[in-house]
Amino acid sequence: MDYKKISRYVVLGVLFFLPVTFLLFLYPATHNYEPLDIVNENVLDLQSFSSNSSEQIILKDHITVLGFFGNEPDNKSTTALNLKELVYDKFKGFKRFQIVIIMPKGTESAVENLKREIASYEDLRFWHFLFGEPNDIQRLFYSLKSKPNLSGNLSSDNVFVVDKDLNQRGRLDDRTDKELEKGEPIYGLYSYNCIEVAEIKNKMSDDLRILFTEYRQKRKGEFNSDTRRANDLNKTNEQEN
Repeated sequence: MDYKKISRYVVLGVLFFLPVTFLLFLYPATHNYEPLDIVNENVLDLQSFSSNSSEQIILKDHITVLGFFGNEPDNKSTTALNLKELVYDKFKGFKRFQIVIIMPKGTESAVENLKREIASYEDLRFWHFLFGEPNDIQRLFYSLKSKPNLSGNLSSDNVFVVDKDLNQRGRLDDRTDKELEKGEPIYGLYSYNCIEVAEIKNKMSDDLRILFTEYRQKRKGEFNSDTRRANDLNKTNEQEN
């Protein structure tokens, strides 16, 4: 028996599994106390909008990625493809997850073309296009907290995360470690730019994963609500006003 070879494999095994075990212990502990921030409350629901679906599409009781593609959805193919490949394909198996894209009435035919482009033989049953009047689209958008404004054609490359209680989720403090060290002013992240692949992969995916963890812990009775988040929200609003 080659004891040297066995000992070498044991050492390699320990070096590999020790960090993994540490992260597994660290992960749930971290997210018990760091839920995804509520950056805005009372987002309007979708009763003013219609769809081709037989079911009623609403935000309440769903975890929703909400977007606005405007009068020219053909120009949003990059936004849509990034959203599908980097978000929808990754999270479509999670309970109560959906993507909802708000469109002006009259764009139904153009939307069908866009759906064919992004479908690629995959199930889009958790991806919904809803149609409404311009005033209703603007009212919904202005119920969200957003730095970029809605464009003149009612579109945006940014999407929003809305939780089951009609709260908009994001980051109250999106500063990097270097910016924190330098004491840079606080700035938040209220929406996610779907043209910026790094932002979707490095921020949005992590934030959605944290949000799903929060709801999973709530179902199991393991989630500790953190009232500090409400205080942080008030402080952030005071700084911005």
